[in-house]
Amino acid sequence: MSGLNHVPVMRDEAVRLLRPRDGAKYLDGTFGGGGYARAILDAADCVLWAIDRDPAAIARGATLAAAYPGRLHILQGRISEIFNLLDAAGIVQLNGAVFDLGVSSYQIDDASRGFSFRNDGPLDMRMGSSEMTAANLVNTVSESELADILYEFGEEKASRRIAAAIVARRGQQEFATTADLAGVIRSVVRPDKSGIDPATRSFQALRIAVNDELADIEAALAQTADLLAPGARLVVVSFHSLEDRIVKRFFAAQSGRAPGASRHQPVAEPVKPRFRLLTGSPVTPSADEIHTNPRARSAKLRAMERLAA
Repeated sequence: MSGLNHVPVMRDEAVRLLRPRDGAKYLDGTFGGGGYARAILDAADCVLWAIDRDPAAIARGATLAAAYPGRLHILQGRISEIFNLLDAAGIVQLNGAVFDLGVSSYQIDDASRGFSFRNDGPLDMRMGSSEMTAANLVNTVSESELADILYEFGEEKASRRIAAAIVARRGQQEFATTADLAGVIRSVVRPDKSGIDPATRSFQALRIAVNDELADIEAALAQTADLLAPGARLVVVSFHSLEDRIVKRFFAAQSGRAPGASRHQPVAEPVKPRFRLLTGSPVTPSADEIHTNPRARSAKLRAMERLAA
């Protein structure tokens, strides 16, 4: 499937809340296949800067950029580098930004990238050019550290049993493929009533750890908020509770609703609101969209607007 034909989750809802207008400057912080980018550029005669850390996404972007000469600019890098990437491009203020967090369909569907347990491939999981692969991680970290990764980033209740099984097996033969690792996980975790594959949470955890995704999200939100002009909107789509928790807490803090404490963040002092929430509760996909694209089922969309200084 061509990246240019891919319809991202809640595309229409995201563009409606972003409210693109002529002459404005926007950021697509997670370019992926370009679905949001195309929709934004079609909605108004605006200019868009798009960021992605994946060289494959950058290559796909060249085709789309050619269709919007002078209006679409593709930048390669991590979303935690937004300040530096946009500063180098001469951009100091934005009229809106959108993020579609997590792994893209193109990465999942390409077995050679090693993100999915459904198609056997090398145990890689790198979104960009980070040095550590998932194979490096599962073959080298201690059992206790591995269990912590699976529990913290995958919310896997059986993390210690899985970690023990992985360490026992790698003592005989190191892991190299996704099917091999998934098989070991399934040998110690039985399927539950949800029908979700027992390897799902562990693969999510390893992917997040390899790519340092949660720290990237926190940095990206903070940097983007500082770049938004009065009236500018920030729209974020998340796909699991760890991502959404970060977004929810950040939005609450920025809108003057100090969140409670968490394991990762202390209680924040109330601050003067810089934004107003556009979504009191998160927007979720329609039943039709979930039927068409089951990967959308866990998505949540949140949006807020920058207040006047």
